[in-house]
Parts: sequence; C-alpha cells; structure tokens
Amino acid sequence: MDKAALRLLVLDDEPFMLNLLAHLLHQLGYPNVETCQHGAEALRCAADPARAPDLVLLDLNMPDMDGVEFVRRLVEQGYAGNVVLVSGEDERLMQMAEKLIRAHQVSLLGHLAKPFTLAGLSRLMERSLEARHADRSDRTPYSAADVRTAIESGQLENHYQPKVAVASGAVVGVEALVRWRHPQDGLVYPDQFIGVAEDNGLIDGLTRVVARNALRDARSWRNAGLPLRVAVNISMENLNSIDFAHFIDDEAVAAGIAPQDVILEVTESRLILDQRAPLEVLTRLRMRRFGLSIDDFGTGHSSLKLLRDIPFDELKIDRNFVQDARGDATARAIYDASLSLGRQLGMTVVAEGVENEADWNLVRQTGCDQAQGYFIARPMPAADLPDWAVRWLGDAPRLTARS
Repeated sequence: MDKAALRLLVLDDEPFMLNLLAHLLHQLGYPNVETCQHGAEALRCAADPARAPDLVLLDLNMPDMDGVEFVRRLVEQGYAGNVVLVSGEDERLMQMAEKLIRAHQVSLLGHLAKPFTLAGLSRLMERSLEARHADRSDRTPYSAADVRTAIESGQLENHYQPKVAVASGAVVGVEALVRWRHPQDGLVYPDQFIGVAEDNGLIDGLTRVVARNALRDARSWRNAGLPLRVAVNISMENLNSIDFAHFIDDEAVAAGIAPQDVILEVTESRLILDQRAPLEVLTRLRMRRFGLSIDDFGTGHSSLKLLRDIPFDELKIDRNFVQDARGDATARAIYDASLSLGRQLGMTVVAEGVENEADWNLVRQTGCDQAQGYFIARPMPAADLPDWAVRWLGDAPRLTARS
C-alpha cells in the first residue's frame, strides 16, 4: 500500500494539534487525512466503510472520551487497522496505555511524545506502511487437520538458535525451534500453527516430534565433535501427561544423550490450574538430572511461585526486558532484579533477544551467564550449525574483550 492509498484519522481535542498533524502528514506525502475533535465523531467515521481509516493517530488524554476508552470502543466496532498514540503524558503512563491497547489485540505502532518532531512522525508513518505490507490477514489460515497432517507425515523440522557463554563466547548449547516444511507454502513459522495445535489438543504430539528430532540432531553434532546441550520447549499440555517423563527419558537413552545435556524450557505464559501432574512430571525429570529452564521470565502468571515450587536450574530473562534495559529505567530494574534473583538461587541466567552489539555489551557488563539472539545467530538448520560455530569462535575474542 502506498502513501496515497493510506487513509488516516487524527483524533485530538486541541484544534491546533489537529491542524498541525494534518499539515505535517500532507507534507510527508499522505493526502487522505481526516481530523476529528471528539471520540464519538471519530467512531462514526471509523464505522463508515467509505471513510474507515487504516491508521488512527489519537491523543490519550481528552475530556469527553479518553484514548483508552476510544480504543476499546473502536475494537468493539471491529477495527482492524493500526494505532499511534500522540500524547504529552509521562513515559510510564504511556507504556501502561500501550500495554492495555495491545491487550485489545490492536496493532499499536508506537507513540509520539508531545512536542514531537517531523522526523519522529515520519518514522512511525513508515512503520505503518510496513505493517500494512506485512498484514497477518495475508497469511494462509491452517486448520487442525492441516497441522495434524504435518505432525504425522514428518513435515515438521527443527531449526536451532545457539546459546553462548557471555564471558568466553563459547558455544554452550542450542534451543530447538520448530518449523513446518509445507509441501505447497514452503517454510511456515510457528506463529502460524502453534496456536492451532494448542487449541486443538495437538501440542503434545507436536512437542514429542520436536524433542525426538532435537535429540537425534544432538547425537549427530556430538559425532562431529560438537557436544552441545539442547533445549526443547514444553507446554503445560505435555506436563499434564504423566508418561511424558518416561517419553523424554526413553528418547534420550535411544539417542545416547545424557539427561544433563537436555534442557526442558517451561514457558510460564499459561496458568497451571491443577499443579499435581505438572509438579510430578517436573520433579521426576529433575530427579533424572534433566535440566529445567523457566522461559520468558517475568511475562506470565506465577513466576516467583514456580521458582519456589519447582527446582529450575536455568532462568531466561525475557527479550523485552533485555532489549529495553538500555533506555527504559523500569525494564532495566526488572532485568537487574531477574539477574540478581537467578544468581541468588544458584541458577544459570540466560539473556534472550540479544539483537545488537549494544545488547551484547549490556549482558557482558552486567555479568549475565549466557546470551541468545540475532546478534549471535538466527535460528538455522541442524546441518548449518558446525560451520557457524567455527565462524563465531573466530569473532569471540573481540566480542568478549574487556574495555
């Protein structure tokens, strides 16, 4: 979608701000701009198919209907476009409002702090164009039958993202990330089928395929002289199956992989309603010396309670706290607290989402144990890992040198 085709709606109770934004948007090459001073008027505009916007720029604090209420009512009308907040409120309040808006499943591109610059507005508008081009509605919808076929016919394959020791740069392990090699659509990423598997009772079978493939690949790397710990994500559905511990143990024995070289990553984004089966499975796995990792720490339901109840030996700090730690005091405080907590509990602490050299320098300077992210490597097929490891080890001395 080009600029001329993008329909914009600006909502602000200040006439000066409305006129300024409309003028600047026209200056940036966006001719289709409609302005509204009241929320009710903007809702009528959004409900009219002939005027419905692709992007709404709205003030957060307005007297008749504030931005939070407006977004809620916009969602009730079925709005499927993007939103940008424009406000002079403090950063903490803006962050809270952003989280609330995203909870409504609205595509929030970010916010402009008043007074804003033309360059800042331009960046957000370019992001809006990119979002329209990458609209999820263009993706193929897959059914439960499609996913079941993928599981049963061997169409799933693992890619692996390396984990490295921050102090030395040594490659210490990998995380298995599933992909679907679709016969017509090519490589399909997990955000298009994991939810379908979870909602239709297929995630246990899917996880078992991923685990079996990961252990097989770990064996091949060891045979090639590259011994790595391999991490597999497991769901609450796996933990509700009492025989899951036997399955993992049997597969590790069959592959010739020691339990201590297998890490099972438990994402705490799903609330455990009945803890009896999960606690039994995790306890038995830990007794067999399998590693247990709490993934995306701080983003789900009962992080601290899980740490108290389950003998995890690895804690993974969620990528949002790592990436935002350099510019967001709250994220930095959470990052520091998570790192300190992991140390006090004698756990290995892994920073997720290390995307650039600045993120790498942060985790190195704070003494985090391990790191994972695009700065180190993108997920790759199993066969590519040995060559990547050679190249990475050539860069490690520079990246781990102390300034």
